[in-house]
Amino acid sequence: MSPSSTHPVRARIGISLLFFTNGFALSNLLPRYPEIMALFGLTNTQFGVLIAMYPFGALFSSWLPAPLIRRFGAAPTAFGSTAVLTVAFGIIGFAPHVLVLGAAMFLAGFADAVTDAAQNVHGLLVEDLYGKSIINSLHALWSLGAVTGGAVATFAASQRVPLQIHLVAAALVGLAIAGLAVWLARLPADFRTQRREESNHPASTRLTKSMWLAIIPLAVLAIVGVLPEEVAMNWAALYLVQIVETPIGIAGIGFVVMIGAQTVGRFLGDLATDRWGVVPVMRLGGLMIAIGGVLVIAVPVLPAVLIGFALAGYGSATVVPAAYAAAGRLPGLPEGAGVTIASWLLRIGFLAASPLIGLVSDFTSLRVSLALLAIAGFAVLALAGRAAPPAEARV
Repeated sequence: MSPSSTHPVRARIGISLLFFTNGFALSNLLPRYPEIMALFGLTNTQFGVLIAMYPFGALFSSWLPAPLIRRFGAAPTAFGSTAVLTVAFGIIGFAPHVLVLGAAMFLAGFADAVTDAAQNVHGLLVEDLYGKSIINSLHALWSLGAVTGGAVATFAASQRVPLQIHLVAAALVGLAIAGLAVWLARLPADFRTQRREESNHPASTRLTKSMWLAIIPLAVLAIVGVLPEEVAMNWAALYLVQIVETPIGIAGIGFVVMIGAQTVGRFLGDLATDRWGVVPVMRLGGLMIAIGGVLVIAVPVLPAVLIGFALAGYGSATVVPAAYAAAGRLPGLPEGAGVTIASWLLRIGFLAASPLIGLVSDFTSLRVSLALLAIAGFAVLALAGRAAPPAEARV
């Protein structure tokens, strides 16, 4: 199958829209967390446990992506899980009790883990078609979707739009875009078969010790690389309200600034990676995360905190895409297994992060707990070499 007959531009537009939709759907909830926290009268620890239900749900779907991808294809799998995600957000909007809210968060996380793995597997197929790096730009579209959703949600909160109306409308828009995305992103079946054969994907799902030893450092790298997103999604608004004393109606600006900077970094990440290589770009990113984290906790005034969030967001831009790409191309693994396992281990990190931040903040302060940002930056510096691509050129 020649590249021209597989419509690479159309496929790239489609998979880009799919990444955009995933970021848009989730981020429509995040700036309204302070409102939800106040509505149910939650402490920081209780709130941390609540939002941990999202990665907890993801752990229960950890076995699903790889077999679904092999059976139905990556893009259709991502669309099906996106549909489940929209149902979960509809439930969140109408939750009468915190237990129902927790169950909806669990369902959303369950579906999101499948979408995450499936869209990355399909993205790597499209990248192979191009013969050059596009994975960072795909994650940039996720970030752009997150910024868009966060801005919409911040506006909705400032205008006191009811949570139910806001989340249902956002879910329906996201589902419509996802349907268009999957239609555009389709690839011929024989191209997928060809790539599986060239990548030497075995039929067996058994993983050896050496495979685990190769995947685990990449998963740890993804965990520390995603911590700025964790802070932006779940704690930036609360930090601005509790520590910086920002009005609750505009507290979503912290999320928008951090993810907006990440979006810019990801759009530039492919060019930087092709020119200087994965590892040097990632090491610079780790340094920026560390500096940004120190600035956030050392100077808790709005301009300095927003600059710190921007540095951390920009620095994290290429970390998760590079870790996923390296995991997806590890030799000897079944199709989709590398990304699926890395994503699953990443969710374990998510599961631990929010309760840890909440617990530390209740015993000390949220300002102290966000020192995790600086720690994450130094960890990226230490682990960046694990994402180095194979010596041979991509074919």
